[in-house]
Amino acid sequence: MIKDHRPYIVKKAYLKLQKFYASHFLRPQLEHLGGGFTFMRPWHVELFGAPISIGQFATVIATPDKKIRLSVWPDQAGKGHITIGNYCLVCPGVRVSSAVGITIGDNCMIANGAYVTDSDWHGIYNRISFGKASPVTIEKNAWIGDSAIICKGVTIGENSIVGAGAIVVDPVPPNCVAAGNPARVVKQLDPQETFTTRAQFFSDPVKLSRDFMAWEQAVLQGNTLFGWLRHLLFPAKGD
Repeated sequence: MIKDHRPYIVKKAYLKLQKFYASHFLRPQLEHLGGGFTFMRPWHVELFGAPISIGQFATVIATPDKKIRLSVWPDQAGKGHITIGNYCLVCPGVRVSSAVGITIGDNCMIANGAYVTDSDWHGIYNRISFGKASPVTIEKNAWIGDSAIICKGVTIGENSIVGAGAIVVDPVPPNCVAAGNPARVVKQLDPQETFTTRAQFFSDPVKLSRDFMAWEQAVLQGNTLFGWLRHLLFPAKGD
């Protein structure tokens, strides 16, 4: 599809449907869901176990071929949790699996296909055991790259970046870039630089909502219900 053929009224109804689905079907499964959230295709978000908490102004994007899966399988009674802070971005295909506890700080971004786990899920010799587990902490404003794997016991420091495809088995200090398998620090960030965070993007949510609405109206201007149906049933070159 080269362009969105939907008239604005159809796009607006679709966005309301996504909001309703997240509130009606996902919110009851969560320990907490903050306000201002955006779930794209929330019917492709799978939740299992408890407690799972998501802070305010979260952006969660799922697709049919890359579902988001947040799972808590406690290795002992009373353990296991997934806590995602405010202003976080969770991209398609992300999996987070907890046996003892995973904490993701404010403003974190987790890219396509990343996997975060706090357990081996099987013992080396005892293959029917849960294996070893140790909590994972991703501190605020960290960025986990495409297809990266964050393993048990790891802490990702504040502002740090984990490169695409990295496998992280050791702690990553704050203000650095780690990459490779196993991941190692490859670059230091300047902590004196000003970091622009997702919290700043949402600093005026009312204005942001108005701006998005104006942009969508401009992009979809001229689209008609008949043209949209024609595109769905009889797509043509250039659609």
